[in-house]
Amino acid sequence: MKTDGFGVFVVGRFDAVVFASGVANYPEMQAKLLAQLQEKRGEGGGMFAIEAEVPAVVTYRELGEAVVFLLQRLDARSPLFEFVASVDFADAIFNQLLENPFTSMIVVDRDGMIRFMPAAHEKLLGVEVGKSVGRYVADVVQNSRLHEVAISGKAEVGKLWEFNGITRVVSRLPIRKGGATVGAISQVMFKEPESVHLLSREVARLRTEVEFYRKELSADADGRREFAQMVGTSDAMRQLKSDLAKVAPLEVPVLIVGESGTGKELAAQAIHALSSRRENRMVIVNAAAIPGSLVEAELFGYESGSFTGAEKGGRRGKFELARASSLFFDEMGDMPPEIQVKLLRVLQDGMFERVGGQRVCHSDFRLICASNRNFQEMIANGQFRLDLYYRISGVTIRMPSLRERLEDIPLLVERFLIAFAQRHRTAVKGVGPGVYDFLREHSWPGNVRQLAHEVEKAAIFCDGPEITIDSFRLMSETPAAYSGYRSADDRICEAVPAPPMHEYGWAGALQEIASSMSAAGPCKIQEAVDALEKSMIHNAMTRHRGNKSKVAEELGISRAYLYKKLPVD
Repeated sequence: MKTDGFGVFVVGRFDAVVFASGVANYPEMQAKLLAQLQEKRGEGGGMFAIEAEVPAVVTYRELGEAVVFLLQRLDARSPLFEFVASVDFADAIFNQLLENPFTSMIVVDRDGMIRFMPAAHEKLLGVEVGKSVGRYVADVVQNSRLHEVAISGKAEVGKLWEFNGITRVVSRLPIRKGGATVGAISQVMFKEPESVHLLSREVARLRTEVEFYRKELSADADGRREFAQMVGTSDAMRQLKSDLAKVAPLEVPVLIVGESGTGKELAAQAIHALSSRRENRMVIVNAAAIPGSLVEAELFGYESGSFTGAEKGGRRGKFELARASSLFFDEMGDMPPEIQVKLLRVLQDGMFERVGGQRVCHSDFRLICASNRNFQEMIANGQFRLDLYYRISGVTIRMPSLRERLEDIPLLVERFLIAFAQRHRTAVKGVGPGVYDFLREHSWPGNVRQLAHEVEKAAIFCDGPEITIDSFRLMSETPAAYSGYRSADDRICEAVPAPPMHEYGWAGALQEIASSMSAAGPCKIQEAVDALEKSMIHNAMTRHRGNKSKVAEELGISRAYLYKKLPVD
């Protein structure tokens, strides 16, 4: 008689025993199976436990006039036996766990091969029903870690799983048998009840805020580090650092202007870090990104119940959060006119009211603004209020462009390569011959940000221990992101048309310029000389693609004199 852990028992017409094997060969077991059949006939199938000389869990199905029983021998103290013996609808619970439309279970073996996946989950993943079994789970389930759990034997409970832009909660559990891990299962919430959906949205909102504050706290944890990160020993950078150090301790509003990519936010962090308010976190506001309908709630805060969706207990606005700290308005020049009016009233005396509130609030904050826009042109065109400009520009700091400090490129490149190596845990790349001269020849419309981007690309595509000129083969002279940019060098070329070179050289050109100017009226010699000087600068700037060092060297003038002759931004 076979007495292994499994058995099959088949009953035919008139309850005649047709087949018996394994644990079903015990007479007491057969008697109890026939007794259960009399109670459960007509139900179609189910699950129950039998306490006999060999305890077992039994699953049965009615197939026409025949009934098939499948038996598994278990210890009577095992949780599965106790569960099935205690719950007479255990089979319904198992079906619910496997086929529930709100949850889904995937089963993999020790090698990460799928052994079971419900049809509902296959449809969710875009897999033909019944075609997932036998495939590697990572090839079927995006971002799956179930195979890793099957190998490591370490559970992952309550983890987030991203699929098709939706975040779901997943638990991955190793399955052990006989002391060894034999596989793993996962359960995923993929049709969320409304309460869970609301929780998911709240988690997403909190995650966004945490990431925002993490960025600010990381930048502010060691504020002076921002000042040290302003790399450069050029005259322009030394002057900038000196100006920042002088203005930082003063309680005056600061306006930082300069082209995109010059590091205006870094300068704002440096000002805050060197001020008496550095113990409190600097509050950052992107002036161009605040919707007009939410500006008051974002800046002034709101009281509980002031509008639909308002948080219980209300919420503090940016002005309150910046009390005893610094408030940094980035992209100030892009602030809509209707917001400019509301901001002006607060800057006059620091007084405001929360949305839905009647209590007047006061906030003592230090205002720092930044923009790459030309305020004089915007004021003339009616795009920016003159009175607001006076409020924000107590002191104006101009960030030098990279073209004005090409001698800082070696230090910047070294810093970018070190940061790249630390971030990707690789060896620091060296710099091959001619690279710095090659980089100085470019105009860098995107400034330091563009240089950092190109250096990182070069490090990625560099096969050896050093980046070379060939590593920059994918570099574009004028990236699409800066296609609308016009530098001072571009403007001087437009403002001063270059006359054709006279056949008798510059002397002939000077005489020709003087003649053309005299035709329009009385002309002085100095005016003709100035026109020729601008023409020479224009031609040199064009030949050297804006490289001021080479232009000054060719014309035999100092860079300081050259800057005086270039248009002011």
